[in-house]
Amino acid sequence: MKILENGPSEIHARGGMVQVIRDIRESGRLGQEFEIDSFPSYIDGRLPVRLLYSVCGYLRFLLCYRKYDLFHIHTAERGSTFRKNLYLRTVKRAGKKAVIHVHGAEYLAFYDSLGGRRKGIVDGFFGRADLVLALSDGWKRELEGRFSMKACRTLYNGVDTEKLRPAVSEPEGRRNVFLMLGRLGERKGTYDLIDAMELAVRQNPELGLCLAGDGEVEKVRALVKEKGLDKNISVPGWIDEDEKLRYLKDAATVVLPSYHEGLPVAILEGMAAGKAIISTVVGAIPEVVGEENGILVKPGDVPALAEALLRCSRDTEGLRNMGERNREKAEQRFGIRRIHRQLAGYYRQVMEKEDV
Repeated sequence: MKILENGPSEIHARGGMVQVIRDIRESGRLGQEFEIDSFPSYIDGRLPVRLLYSVCGYLRFLLCYRKYDLFHIHTAERGSTFRKNLYLRTVKRAGKKAVIHVHGAEYLAFYDSLGGRRKGIVDGFFGRADLVLALSDGWKRELEGRFSMKACRTLYNGVDTEKLRPAVSEPEGRRNVFLMLGRLGERKGTYDLIDAMELAVRQNPELGLCLAGDGEVEKVRALVKEKGLDKNISVPGWIDEDEKLRYLKDAATVVLPSYHEGLPVAILEGMAAGKAIISTVVGAIPEVVGEENGILVKPGDVPALAEALLRCSRDTEGLRNMGERNREKAEQRFGIRRIHRQLAGYYRQVMEKEDV
């Protein structure tokens, strides 16, 4: 069976969706049974560049799509859905099967903001899919409650625990070191985290935080300098895989104080690396992080976030216990091979027209 993934470019775009696409395409488990290619329909960059790439991408798609049996279409909110709707309509007119994989952290808020005509487009988008994949059980229930669809199933993001093994380290001597991975900006809670660090360093001047990712890098650097936190907060920008392993190894806790999320790959990577987790009660995060393996606060609660930082910095044994539980949980529940085995079953069921 030949499968084509449709989503952002693995080379010219960044983020968790790109990682999911790459993991599926490179999967040894899926590769035993399926021939999987990826088709880039989006790149990061200025609006004119993105628009031109999208138009040219669709024209290229028309030349190649007929040789594939099944389409795995990755989508987020806003323009992503309307672009992918065009691809979906094309493959369904040709009698092909299609799976829609919903990644957007603010998808339902986006839908609720639409006018009647655009809501109808999104309704049709989900109605045409042979299967919809949600990132968590909670998302699955919400999508089923909002949209009419043939079938919806949960597929958690996965993590390659073996690749993260070199980042596992003893928290002794690292309990003051924190790491945030991902796009820097308001949605991810970056500015809340800087404010929380400002509060926390008053009690523990030894705290250190690395903000690693793309997004509003220069704005974040300027704020760190303005607050006089240069000695406590570093902002290296986007880092490659080897650098990520190094930063994870040096840290004891991964922090992601987001306002909106699906199931963040950064949290799964932190768990696989045996780190404690500080995050917020949004999206699928509470399905993954609890009192036994991390600390959750309300989004925007800067004092609570500061207290979580201080709590982790005081408790080496607690960090060790949370890290061990996270490593075990990542392997047993979110291991990439397990997730891909589940995905392979979904692919087969869709193509066999079984009741999924």
